[in-house]
Amino acid sequence: MEDELLHGVKVCNLAFHFGKRLGLSYDRAIELATAGLLHDMGKLQMSRRLYGRDEESLEVEEIVRTRSHSRITYDILMRYDYSDFILETILYHHENYDGSGYPGNLSEEKIPLEARILRVCDVFAALISDRPYRRAFDVDTAMDLMIEDNKSFDMKIFLAFIRVIHEVDIRKIIAVEHEKL
Repeated sequence: MEDELLHGVKVCNLAFHFGKRLGLSYDRAIELATAGLLHDMGKLQMSRRLYGRDEESLEVEEIVRTRSHSRITYDILMRYDYSDFILETILYHHENYDGSGYPGNLSEEKIPLEARILRVCDVFAALISDRPYRRAFDVDTAMDLMIEDNKSFDMKIFLAFIRVIHEVDIRKIIAVEHEKL
């Protein structure tokens, strides 16, 4: 659970900084950061449902539920006064530019711009973080992995992200010190 919270902070900070660098207004960058902070909230609810299951049923259910976490987060936040901008950014943050993502298999410009921005920030933050199944990658390795899977990203946004990553002190942006950085 703590890992998910730290991940949300990293994505939040990356999204704000990157959004500002892309020319978003301060208010819009704050909304994008809010989406980054909350984007995986549905995983917290899912973890309660998955806890205590046996290994075989867990694997299949985990895959199905993980793919639904953006919809779960969207549904939870709909009950509160979040903007459509935040809600749609969260809902579509796992859409891939080539149409292979979820929940709607949207592609290219059909994916809201801010969801495309959040997608890049989310993947990068996940790669530079320890996960239960692997150690964190250093920044250069994370960027190499993202380049190999570039069909997932809007190329204009991804190229801008690469420039930003190489121009700034990433430790300050993610606000979580990491030994491999």
